[in-house]
Amino acid sequence: MAKRVPFMGMILALALILSYIESLIPFFYGVPGMKLGLTNLLVVLLLYLYDGKSALLINVLRIILVGFLFGNAFSILYSLAGGLLSFACMCFAKRFSPLSMVSVSIIGGITHNLGQVIVACFVVSNYHLLLYFPILFLGGLLTGLLIGCISGFIYPALHQFIRTEGEKS
Repeated sequence: MAKRVPFMGMILALALILSYIESLIPFFYGVPGMKLGLTNLLVVLLLYLYDGKSALLINVLRIILVGFLFGNAFSILYSLAGGLLSFACMCFAKRFSPLSMVSVSIIGGITHNLGQVIVACFVVSNYHLLLYFPILFLGGLLTGLLIGCISGFIYPALHQFIRTEGEKS
């Protein structure tokens, strides 16, 4: 536990760095608001390495900090909606189904976009925005697949590192 707090601090710092890097990458392809979701890599890894509480804590702290550093109140609102819905769906999928890490990540990518579209419908009082969701569904599927594959590649080494470090203490 003593080594877990500094590790979580480093993960949060990495999440902030990835958010900043992501803001520099012009990944729109004609879809406003579309992002790669690089920080979701950390959420997926924490969900599998530790537990839901750790992943949720880093996710919420990252959303709030990034909102204050690079965004505004609306970006925090949209990000929290997407982040919390996707987190809940990923936790449910991981716990109650035999889905792989990649599949769980895809669910996270899709439901993140769904959460943001739902909030947008309420904020602007226009439910026609739901017509935009099929495009966001495809985007969430592709980015979730990418993040899931990267997570699956990184997970074994990170799991071994954490296990080895835990044995040293």
